[in-house]
Amino acid sequence: MIRFFNWFTKITGWLVQKIIFRTKIYYEDKSVQSRRIRGKAIIVSNHTSVFDYAVHLFVFFSRTLRFQMAEVLFKKQPLGLFLKAMGGIYVNRDTHVFSFIYKSQEILDKGGVVGCFPESRIPLKDEERPLEFKTSTAYLALLSGAPIVPIYTDGVYFKSARARVIIGKTMFIDEIIDESKTEKENIELINKALREKIIDLGRMLDERKQEK
Repeated sequence: MIRFFNWFTKITGWLVQKIIFRTKIYYEDKSVQSRRIRGKAIIVSNHTSVFDYAVHLFVFFSRTLRFQMAEVLFKKQPLGLFLKAMGGIYVNRDTHVFSFIYKSQEILDKGGVVGCFPESRIPLKDEERPLEFKTSTAYLALLSGAPIVPIYTDGVYFKSARARVIIGKTMFIDEIIDESKTEKENIELINKALREKIIDLGRMLDERKQEK
């Protein structure tokens, strides 16, 4: 049912998003990348707006994305019902309940794709971007062993300029962790690597935009 609702939403919304976002997609290395994700994966993105989710749905059109989403979104109706139908993973940031991690792992174990915004919230106007990453995404990556697809968006939506995103090369946990370190230390290593990759992608996107 979730997959059907995703396809229905993307097919009926394709023309609308094409008009309002006009998303331009770049790649860190196009020779080894595409928008097609095969098998299980975790999408990790910076967070600029509630519309990041909508943009990512169409960037990875061929897959059903199950994004982790804050409790505040589910409390707004009918938005909450829509996100539930789309398979949104409920994250209650006001508690220390981590069921969302195990729900995410369950989806990954079935070969699905889980999306995460490790900043946990949208940065305020004067805050340095990206915000520090919460470690839950790194823990999920360590727990599941799923490959990570990093993506950076410039957050330019509903403006005369096109929205632009850059997809980074897939990251593999085995290439990040150190078997001699503790689980906590490896989570910190993954978390640091993810944030540094997102920062690097932001710089790359700025450079690509200036080339045009």
